[in-house]
Amino acid sequence: MIDPDAFAVLIAEWCLDVQPDQQILIRTTTLAEEAAVALHRAVLERGAFPLLRLDPPALEADFYRHARDGQLDHVAPIELHEASTADASVRIMAPASTNPLAAVEPGVVARRARALAPWREAQSHRRWALTIWPTPALAQQAALPDQAYADFVRRALFLDQPDPVAAWARLREEQGRVIERLAPAREVRIESARTDLRLNVEGRTWVNSDGRRNMPSGEVFTGPHEHSASGHIHFDVPSSARGVEVSGVDLTFRDGEVVAARAHVGDQHLQAALATDPGARFLGELGIGTNAGIDRATGSTLLDEKMAGTVHLALGRSYPETGGVNQSAVHWDLICDLRKGGRVSVDGETLIEDGRFVWG
Repeated sequence: MIDPDAFAVLIAEWCLDVQPDQQILIRTTTLAEEAAVALHRAVLERGAFPLLRLDPPALEADFYRHARDGQLDHVAPIELHEASTADASVRIMAPASTNPLAAVEPGVVARRARALAPWREAQSHRRWALTIWPTPALAQQAALPDQAYADFVRRALFLDQPDPVAAWARLREEQGRVIERLAPAREVRIESARTDLRLNVEGRTWVNSDGRRNMPSGEVFTGPHEHSASGHIHFDVPSSARGVEVSGVDLTFRDGEVVAARAHVGDQHLQAALATDPGARFLGELGIGTNAGIDRATGSTLLDEKMAGTVHLALGRSYPETGGVNQSAVHWDLICDLRKGGRVSVDGETLIEDGRFVWG
């Protein structure tokens, strides 16, 4: 199992860097109460003020069942104020169901995503982190017994190592070397049996995702030039964006825009996401996973996109720190596993072969 106190120290020290007198917002469900209480205690021990929001797991789906137009299309002022004034925030994913919005009409989910844009913008200007706590639903989604899944998450968080904070610092150094190689890159090409996609990344900034925002992390990412994507790509790792499983996604790009899209499962939700706004049909991110503690897909994008030997592309919103300028209410990471016959090349030189770095 995961030691909640060790988990809390990792989040408070490495992710949030909690300082005296700060206001720290902690959001999760009642299924992660043990972790939330430990983090509440860790924040207090550092002289800061914890603000705990512990929701019943069914609350999100219940909102969609009962919210009226005004509630769907606006953020509550108190929530916007909270996001704007908290010095740092963390959301601990701990669901009772991995597809809570399966019965909600996809257009309504997209509508709510547009309404949340001011809240996301306010939060983006503060320190934030997203993490995970094992639950039976997540274990079932990963096709693992509860104990085995908890051990898997523990390894992914580096909590199995003597000094987890030091382990994340080492990963940051290793990823820094990858970024040195990628910094001067102009073109990135991704190839596999059903993929041949080219992206222009010239002049864009590569970011070292070292667990300070997503925990676990383990990736380097950038924002490709918005009109550069050309070719087609198959995403063979299922995702559950917006609480609905979508898998077997094929996308074709021309001049950066998705011109053809199909999903083997969840196609209606894919089409609704692409129709959210004009930016949803363009890419906001290219990422390369490096976390060796994540060695299998689990159905959780937070984990799966960090899996060593994979790449992921995000439809929609760019991260400004990369130099990307695409704007959208959508940011949906889709994952391509390269460990069996895939390649990433940079300006014609192979960087990754069959999921392994092959340079230097």
